[in-house]
Amino acid sequence: MKRSLLLLTIVALSLHLWAQKEKPADLLLSGPMVGYTEMREAMLWVQTNGPAQVYFEYKEKDSEAKPFRTERYTTTSENVYTAHLVANSVQPGKTYVYTLFINGKAVERPYPTTFKTPPLWQFRTDPPTMRVALGSCTFINDETYDRPGKGYGDGYQIFESIRQQTPDLMLWLGDNIYLREADFYSKTGILHRYTHTRKTPEMQALLASTANYAIWDDHDYGPNNSDYTFRERDFTLEAFKYFWGNPGYGVQGQKGTTTTFEWGDAQFFMLDNRYFRDPNNKKTEARSILGKEQLEWFTDALISSNATWKFVAIGGQVLNSYPGYENYAAISPEERLHIINTIFNEGIRNVIFLTGDRHHSEVSKMERNGITIYDITTSPLTSGSHDAEKEPNSYRVQGSQIGIRNFSMMEITGERLSRKLGLKFYDSDGKELYTYDIEAQYRPRR
Repeated sequence: MKRSLLLLTIVALSLHLWAQKEKPADLLLSGPMVGYTEMREAMLWVQTNGPAQVYFEYKEKDSEAKPFRTERYTTTSENVYTAHLVANSVQPGKTYVYTLFINGKAVERPYPTTFKTPPLWQFRTDPPTMRVALGSCTFINDETYDRPGKGYGDGYQIFESIRQQTPDLMLWLGDNIYLREADFYSKTGILHRYTHTRKTPEMQALLASTANYAIWDDHDYGPNNSDYTFRERDFTLEAFKYFWGNPGYGVQGQKGTTTTFEWGDAQFFMLDNRYFRDPNNKKTEARSILGKEQLEWFTDALISSNATWKFVAIGGQVLNSYPGYENYAAISPEERLHIINTIFNEGIRNVIFLTGDRHHSEVSKMERNGITIYDITTSPLTSGSHDAEKEPNSYRVQGSQIGIRNFSMMEITGERLSRKLGLKFYDSDGKELYTYDIEAQYRPRR
């Protein structure tokens, strides 16, 4: 009896000492990350390195009040130990500080963990100033699975440079990971690639302090230039959902990543250019990138939008006239023309495509009947870059082409009927490369 009590005491003491030694930060693999933010709720995300109970506490910045708490959730291997938790006790136009708890212990981060809710401005004030960061093509080296030779990814400090610009939103414009050949056809490979990219140390502070929204392109969907025939498309869609915190996935009962949201006087249309896409090599019929149902929803949603700014996020360039690579003009010229004609014929003002994919950046501009459409291409963040100055894009704004790693920032300011968009591109270290200003267009008064 005494021996049994002694053994139990030793076991209990050992467990106590192990629990004391365990640090909650040791269980954190990546994050925390802020996903979507709405006026009355925000999505908070985290990934642990094994099963753990997680929750967040949050309160308004500089408040002495007792913090609110999300629901508790136990991470499991089924969803790669990720958790999406909703902070639903928030108010519009406020900044909140939050703390992650793992197994009941606070996890302190060496950088701010904050989120901002969109302001309620309608019928009250002019639209708010908003700052939006843009970028695409994030390649994080992984020597075991990369091609031999020098790593394709570099300049990871770019994520800290973005954070220092204090954006309200970060839009990840596709190729946010690069699935490798060893990844394509297994859940193990796909989840490894997402996990490997997301835990990049330089990325963590940005993820933790701004609202993050994402679309995908071929490299986070499947193989290079992949289309709807890719065998694992349903699982890469599930993986996308595990690792992002968008407000929705798919519209009108469809699958895919399509969604829309509003912030200030802007509406963002997040399009899916892979899940419904016809093969690029198809020659006997007109090819579609968006698919019939998504295309119809998108053009009708543009027509019905009351937002001043209509930002359309899609992986490949739309306005570029050069029929090469995966530009819309090369893959589906008929669908491209249908979209452009709809915008002009319906008199839809302030449509700006936000695109990536191309490993260079530029601004394209198309005008007709007093209406202007823009295409802001921002690429790459950390992937290899190239100079496309000699590419014959007849709609390129002269001097806007950038052939090095970069990101861009849009700042929207001004009174309700005199809104302006200031666009700036920066290199990996935060050095300014190019600026361009756009004034909002308004319907003539009758």
